[in-house]
Amino acid sequence: MKKLVLFALVVFATTLVAQTQPAPIKIGYVDSEVILAQYPEAIKAKSDLDGLVAKWRKDLDSMKTEIQKISEDYQKQAKTMKPEDVQKAEAKYGEKVQKAQAYQDQKFNQPNGEYFVKQDQMMKPIKEKIFKAIDEVSKEEAMQFVFDKAGDVVLLKADPQFDITYKVLDLLKRGKK
Repeated sequence: MKKLVLFALVVFATTLVAQTQPAPIKIGYVDSEVILAQYPEAIKAKSDLDGLVAKWRKDLDSMKTEIQKISEDYQKQAKTMKPEDVQKAEAKYGEKVQKAQAYQDQKFNQPNGEYFVKQDQMMKPIKEKIFKAIDEVSKEEAMQFVFDKAGDVVLLKADPQFDITYKVLDLLKRGKK
Protein backbone atom coordinates (compact mmCIF):
# COMPACT_ATOMS: atom_id res chain seq x y z
CA MET A 1 0.00 0.00 0.00
CA LYS A 2 2.84 2.39 0.89
CA LYS A 3 4.47 1.63 -2.45
CA LEU A 4 1.28 2.41 -4.34
CA VAL A 5 0.77 5.70 -2.48
CA LEU A 6 4.41 6.69 -3.06
CA PHE A 7 4.15 5.81 -6.74
CA ALA A 8 0.93 7.81 -7.10
CA LEU A 9 2.58 10.77 -5.35
CA VAL A 10 5.56 10.66 -7.72
CA VAL A 11 3.29 10.44 -10.76
CA PHE A 12 1.20 13.35 -9.46
CA ALA A 13 4.28 15.45 -8.70
CA THR A 14 5.76 14.63 -12.10
CA THR A 15 2.56 15.66 -13.84
CA LEU A 16 2.31 18.85 -11.79
CA VAL A 17 5.92 19.83 -12.43
CA ALA A 18 5.60 18.97 -16.13
CA GLN A 19 2.63 21.32 -16.43
CA THR A 20 4.31 24.25 -14.70
CA GLN A 21 7.91 23.93 -15.88
CA PRO A 22 9.23 23.26 -19.33
CA ALA A 23 12.42 21.68 -17.94
CA PRO A 24 12.48 17.89 -17.73
CA ILE A 25 12.36 16.16 -14.38
CA LYS A 26 15.55 14.45 -13.36
CA ILE A 27 15.29 11.36 -11.22
CA GLY A 28 18.16 9.43 -9.67
CA TYR A 29 18.64 6.47 -7.43
CA VAL A 30 21.09 5.00 -4.98
CA ASP A 31 21.63 1.50 -3.66
CA SER A 32 21.87 1.97 0.10
CA GLU A 33 23.03 -1.63 0.55
CA VAL A 34 26.11 -0.90 -1.57
CA ILE A 35 26.81 2.28 0.37
CA LEU A 36 26.47 0.55 3.75
CA ALA A 37 28.63 -2.36 2.58
CA GLN A 38 31.45 -0.08 1.38
CA TYR A 39 31.34 2.96 3.68
CA PRO A 40 34.07 2.47 6.33
CA GLU A 41 32.06 4.03 9.18
CA ALA A 42 29.11 1.73 8.43
CA ILE A 43 31.44 -1.28 8.20
CA LYS A 44 32.95 -0.45 11.61
CA ALA A 45 29.53 0.07 13.21
CA LYS A 46 28.33 -3.28 11.84
CA SER A 47 31.49 -4.96 13.11
CA ASP A 48 31.05 -3.42 16.58
CA LEU A 49 27.42 -4.51 16.66
CA ASP A 50 28.37 -8.02 15.50
CA GLY A 51 30.90 -8.16 18.36
CA LEU A 52 28.19 -7.31 20.89
CA VAL A 53 25.86 -9.90 19.39
CA ALA A 54 28.59 -12.55 19.53
CA LYS A 55 29.16 -11.82 23.24
CA TRP A 56 25.43 -11.96 23.98
CA ARG A 57 25.04 -15.21 22.04
CA LYS A 58 27.99 -16.70 23.93
CA ASP A 59 26.35 -15.74 27.25
CA LEU A 60 23.05 -17.22 26.07
CA ASP A 61 24.76 -20.42 24.92
CA SER A 62 26.41 -20.69 28.32
CA MET A 63 23.01 -20.37 30.00
CA LYS A 64 21.53 -23.01 27.70
CA THR A 65 24.42 -25.37 28.44
CA GLU A 66 23.82 -24.91 32.16
CA ILE A 67 20.09 -25.59 31.67
CA GLN A 68 20.90 -28.75 29.70
CA LYS A 69 23.24 -29.96 32.44
CA ILE A 70 20.61 -29.33 35.13
CA SER A 71 18.06 -31.26 33.04
CA GLU A 72 20.41 -34.19 32.50
CA ASP A 73 21.33 -34.34 36.19
CA TYR A 74 17.66 -34.23 37.15
CA GLN A 75 16.77 -37.04 34.75
CA LYS A 76 19.57 -39.22 36.14
CA GLN A 77 18.64 -38.62 39.79
CA ALA A 78 14.85 -38.09 39.64
CA LYS A 79 13.95 -41.67 40.57
CA THR A 80 16.07 -41.64 43.71
CA MET A 81 15.29 -38.08 44.87
CA LYS A 82 13.03 -37.15 47.74
CA PRO A 83 9.87 -35.25 46.76
CA GLU A 84 11.16 -31.99 48.26
CA ASP A 85 14.42 -32.38 46.32
CA VAL A 86 12.42 -32.99 43.13
CA GLN A 87 10.55 -29.73 43.72
CA LYS A 88 13.81 -27.86 44.36
CA ALA A 89 15.40 -29.27 41.20
CA GLU A 90 12.33 -28.42 39.11
CA ALA A 91 12.23 -24.91 40.58
CA LYS A 92 15.94 -24.41 39.84
CA TYR A 93 15.41 -25.62 36.28
CA GLY A 94 12.41 -23.33 35.78
CA GLU A 95 14.31 -20.36 37.23
CA LYS A 96 17.25 -20.92 34.87
CA VAL A 97 14.95 -21.26 31.84
CA GLN A 98 13.15 -18.04 32.77
CA LYS A 99 16.45 -16.23 33.32
CA ALA A 100 17.73 -17.32 29.89
CA GLN A 101 14.47 -16.29 28.22
CA ALA A 102 14.52 -12.91 29.97
CA TYR A 103 18.12 -12.36 28.85
CA GLN A 104 17.24 -13.25 25.27
CA ASP A 105 14.21 -10.92 25.37
CA GLN A 106 16.28 -8.11 26.86
CA LYS A 107 18.92 -8.36 24.15
CA PHE A 108 17.10 -9.38 20.99
CA ASN A 109 13.35 -8.80 21.13
CA GLN A 110 11.97 -6.03 18.94
CA PRO A 111 11.65 -3.09 19.13
CA ASN A 112 13.07 -2.31 22.55
CA GLY A 113 15.72 -5.00 22.74
CA GLU A 114 19.24 -3.83 23.37
CA TYR A 115 20.29 -5.00 19.90
CA PHE A 116 17.84 -2.66 18.20
CA VAL A 117 18.65 0.23 20.54
CA LYS A 118 22.41 -0.16 19.92
CA GLN A 119 21.85 -0.56 16.19
CA ASP A 120 19.87 2.68 16.12
CA GLN A 121 22.48 4.51 18.22
CA MET A 122 25.34 3.35 16.00
CA MET A 123 23.64 3.79 12.63
CA LYS A 124 21.75 7.05 13.15
CA PRO A 125 24.77 9.37 12.70
CA ILE A 126 25.95 7.31 9.72
CA LYS A 127 22.55 7.46 8.05
CA GLU A 128 22.46 11.22 8.61
CA LYS A 129 25.81 11.55 6.82
CA ILE A 130 24.56 9.37 3.97
CA PHE A 131 21.38 11.45 3.59
CA LYS A 132 23.42 14.67 3.57
CA ALA A 133 25.71 13.24 0.90
CA ILE A 134 22.72 12.09 -1.18
CA ASP A 135 21.22 15.56 -0.85
CA GLU A 136 24.45 17.23 -1.95
CA VAL A 137 25.00 14.93 -4.93
CA SER A 138 21.37 15.23 -6.00
CA LYS A 139 21.64 19.02 -5.90
CA GLU A 140 24.84 18.91 -7.97
CA GLU A 141 23.08 16.66 -10.47
CA ALA A 142 19.90 18.80 -10.39
CA MET A 143 17.74 15.81 -9.47
CA GLN A 144 14.25 16.38 -8.17
CA PHE A 145 13.74 12.79 -6.94
CA VAL A 146 16.15 10.17 -5.61
CA PHE A 147 14.99 6.63 -4.92
CA ASP A 148 16.68 3.90 -2.94
CA LYS A 149 17.01 0.80 -5.08
CA ALA A 150 17.38 -1.34 -1.94
CA GLY A 151 14.43 0.16 -0.05
CA ASP A 152 10.72 -0.55 0.10
CA VAL A 153 10.06 1.24 -3.18
CA VAL A 154 10.28 -1.24 -6.01
CA LEU A 155 12.47 0.09 -8.77
CA LEU A 156 11.60 -2.07 -11.76
CA LYS A 157 13.94 -0.42 -14.24
CA ALA A 158 16.72 2.05 -13.78
CA ASP A 159 19.12 3.51 -16.30
CA PRO A 160 22.64 3.32 -14.82
CA GLN A 161 23.33 6.90 -15.90
CA PHE A 162 21.00 8.02 -13.08
CA ASP A 163 22.70 5.88 -10.43
CA ILE A 164 24.40 8.23 -7.99
CA THR A 165 25.38 5.51 -5.50
CA TYR A 166 29.11 5.74 -6.15
CA LYS A 167 29.10 9.54 -6.24
CA VAL A 168 27.50 9.51 -2.79
CA LEU A 169 29.94 6.86 -1.58
CA ASP A 170 32.88 8.85 -2.98
CA LEU A 171 31.68 12.00 -1.22
CA LEU A 172 31.32 10.09 2.06
CA LYS A 173 34.77 8.48 1.77
CA ARG A 174 36.39 11.83 1.05
CA GLY A 175 35.06 12.90 4.43
CA LYS A 176 33.07 15.91 3.39
CA LYS A 177 29.98 14.65 5.24
